[in-house]
Amino acid sequence: MGSKENEIDNIKKFSLELRKNILEMAFSAGASSAHLGGALSIVEIVAVLFSFKMKLNENPEWNERDRFILSKGHACLAYYAALCEKGYINKEDLKTFEKDDSNLLGHPVINKKLGIDFSNGSLGMGLSLGIGVAISLMKKKKNNNVFVVLGDGECNEGSVWEAAMAASHFRLKNLYAIIDNNSFQQTGSNENIMNTGSLKKKWESFGWDTVELDGHDVDQLHSFFQSNNTSDKPKAIVAKTVKGKGFSFSENNNDWHHSVLTKSLYETALKELKLIK
Repeated sequence: MGSKENEIDNIKKFSLELRKNILEMAFSAGASSAHLGGALSIVEIVAVLFSFKMKLNENPEWNERDRFILSKGHACLAYYAALCEKGYINKEDLKTFEKDDSNLLGHPVINKKLGIDFSNGSLGMGLSLGIGVAISLMKKKKNNNVFVVLGDGECNEGSVWEAAMAASHFRLKNLYAIIDNNSFQQTGSNENIMNTGSLKKKWESFGWDTVELDGHDVDQLHSFFQSNNTSDKPKAIVAKTVKGKGFSFSENNNDWHHSVLTKSLYETALKELKLIK
């Protein structure tokens, strides 16, 4: 690790590249609409994991790597974008997203050569999967960590809380759950559909070492993941985020949970990223 300033600068640059890759994939998908909003809300979370926190190297199947599980699998644009920046997926292959014979489907399908360790799509399953992986690593006396990204709407699933209870019971200190708390789910706001109240209090009540922070604030994310947390509890990060973060037309607009990116809006996004005038 370098200086804090260099590390934060690298994370910010990585985040920009993720947004650029996400745009290219969503636009290339054409009439096959993409889950843009939920991918954009986890950009900084994914960036700090893949460019700073997680133990990875040039080999996506390296045995000593940390494991990443995208439980909210519909946000895979951010995942594929990160795997591309790590060199596991070719830039040109990003343009095959959701096309015939592509390896990059609308939810991640296991493909270890591309760095996709686990299939995901059915909400509420990823944390249980992460628990199995974390237990396995501990039994093998490995020091690897497991990072699971969940949606706040996904926390409506009872299986999430069964898993949360199990993780604290087994004292899985190598397990991190990052909750993308953007306050929306597919058909509306969390408050109207199923109000979970304080997610921080809920995760704490299930025996997790829990923090709440700004999921787009790279400094906050960096500080949390840089700290040497020696707690023997699993760790939960309730990340307050903005759905569709980064573009004026998509921020806090739940229409962009799953929509088609037109040429006009694609060009608007490029201008907002200062990639074209």
